[in-house]
Amino acid sequence: MDKRWNVTEADPSLVTLLNDELRIHKVLCSLLVQRGVRSYEEAKAYFRPNLSDLHSPWLMKDMRLAVDRITEALSRQEKILIYGDYDVDGTTSVASMYQFLKGFHEEVDFYIPHRYREGYGISSQGIEYAITQGYTLVISLDCGIKSVELITHAKEAGIDFIVCDHHLPDLQLPPAVAILNPKQEDCPYPFKELCGCGVGYKLITALCEEWGLPEESHLYYLDLVVTAIAADIVPITGENRILAYFGLKRVNEEPSPGIQALIRLGGLEKSLHINSLVFVIAPRVNAAGRMDDARKAVQLFIEKDPERANAFAEMLHHDNTDRKDADLSITQEALSLIDADQSMRARKSTVLFQPHWHKGVVGIVASRLIEKYYRPTIVLTQSGEIIAGSARSVSGFNVYEAVHQCKDLLLGYGGHFYAAGLTMAPDKVGAFVDLFESVVAGSITDELLIPELVIDAEVPFQAMIPSFYNIIKQMEPFGPGNMRPVFVARNVYDQGFSKIVKEEHIRFVLRQGDTVFTGIGFNMAAKFSLLAGSAPVDVVFTLDENEWNGEKNLQLKVVDLRRSA
Repeated sequence: MDKRWNVTEADPSLVTLLNDELRIHKVLCSLLVQRGVRSYEEAKAYFRPNLSDLHSPWLMKDMRLAVDRITEALSRQEKILIYGDYDVDGTTSVASMYQFLKGFHEEVDFYIPHRYREGYGISSQGIEYAITQGYTLVISLDCGIKSVELITHAKEAGIDFIVCDHHLPDLQLPPAVAILNPKQEDCPYPFKELCGCGVGYKLITALCEEWGLPEESHLYYLDLVVTAIAADIVPITGENRILAYFGLKRVNEEPSPGIQALIRLGGLEKSLHINSLVFVIAPRVNAAGRMDDARKAVQLFIEKDPERANAFAEMLHHDNTDRKDADLSITQEALSLIDADQSMRARKSTVLFQPHWHKGVVGIVASRLIEKYYRPTIVLTQSGEIIAGSARSVSGFNVYEAVHQCKDLLLGYGGHFYAAGLTMAPDKVGAFVDLFESVVAGSITDELLIPELVIDAEVPFQAMIPSFYNIIKQMEPFGPGNMRPVFVARNVYDQGFSKIVKEEHIRFVLRQGDTVFTGIGFNMAAKFSLLAGSAPVDVVFTLDENEWNGEKNLQLKVVDLRRSA
């Protein structure tokens, strides 16, 4: 699939000023300016994250109320329930808070709603459990900000709630004794992009300060915090960058038994990066809730015995294998349905429904379909007496708003700009398919139906020397808001040694001027013909390091190429 190349540009005057201070290659200065770095001091904070630069937890609205209520609960020997969502952010949040409070108070337990029986967030079943079991304080993590009616019911039954959430609040807030959420309009907390586990971590930090505990009492949980940051795709800027930086250090140097077990099962041997957590650790944790019960993810994270941790990790690994099998078979079936229907291929959207598809993977399948047919996509399945599904979008298109415009056909829906969930009655599917297509076709531009490849800078081959790459490495951890730099090199020639490997990939040997680079382009065999003859090409790539027989060499990880203009 061809892509739109978008080469971003930094303000030349700001680049020159930063270059005068740092004395590094101007391309690197351009990358830093694009990431908000304007001065030597800002560069120092960027390249050398420091825990002392984290904001005081007491700046968060209601933090004093939350700390006082927990302290009171411990002194009165109240029963405390830690409640969280079934995904990575929720289970890491619950595991952190549960372990921390359990160290001071025996009457603590946790609750994870079942994805299919109860759904997302606070559930009526969860509230009834808390009432019947005699809990008087519930701490909700990564959920609760929209649960006005259920938390009101809990309050009437004598249960106090502390809500720790990071989702956007509605105008009406639940009647909790404390709400910790930086996105509240009147919350003065300076950093607004914490994940749910990050908000919970700030509460743990405040409790440690209040109770006079050493730093290690909260630093211990940073491996879980960084796992949540990576999995929840929050911006890795500001506090998240600091937490991710030190969280990765803990993951690599002294991970908890649960994280260590997942590292072993994932076959990860070298130093772990954010991508390792996103693509190896997070899917195994999420698979527990997708395929079975997410409680065992929390049990893995809180387990101190390595052998028992390995047993829980094996369960998650097995769930993930089942998830991958379901993902693959449903994706293949979905692609066959599209390929067999010419009218469907002509649409601006994709909506597919099969009653037997596994509800736990329809969102993943929707993302897979976008990889081939780049357009807003919804995959639906039967869930009891209703139809349920997940929507995924393309860059720049608000799929939540498109679903919202179909609300009269829906039983319920929720989500955000790029992803949404929805339910409807079985007899509404046909009408929904047509209306959603009408909404998308009437609002999406042709440009948005072509994948965009964002390129940070043009760079000549001769500039990419080890010292250049070493500075790029120090820009980690990469993620939203601080992505791995993507470069373009123009008028590059094939040396004559490039070849197709394993029928799908290209092993590149490219020259620009007197400088030669090797590289790999995965799933790019269809573009091999562009290297034929002596015509120059423009190449888009990230810079990588390859180690072979003890030697390290820079190489290109090619993501696209086209004939030079």
